[in-house]
Amino acid sequence: MSDSFLQFLGLVKRSGNLLEGYNRCEEAIQKNKKIYLIILSMDLSPKSRKEFLKYCHEKGIKCIECYSKEELGSSVGRQEVNILAVLNKNMSDKLMDSYKV
Repeated sequence: MSDSFLQFLGLVKRSGNLLEGYNRCEEAIQKNKKIYLIILSMDLSPKSRKEFLKYCHEKGIKCIECYSKEELGSSVGRQEVNILAVLNKNMSDKLMDSYKV
């Protein structure tokens, strides 16, 4: 995984294809909004982690756990963020590719 992941995450945010935070992501999932990727911080609470992994399994959403909440937050212009949802398939695929590198 490289810094290109975090840089591209900032681009996803600027394009309007990113939801940030527990409540916004959970609400989108419950309303069946099309989400292609969930990104969880490494320091997410065990309870929240379990809940979002369950959502991802039930809805068939890809999920990755990477970086700290501060690193993820910094990449999207916030102090910290634990959960992100990507709403664009092509951007989701590019993030997955850079995550695997």
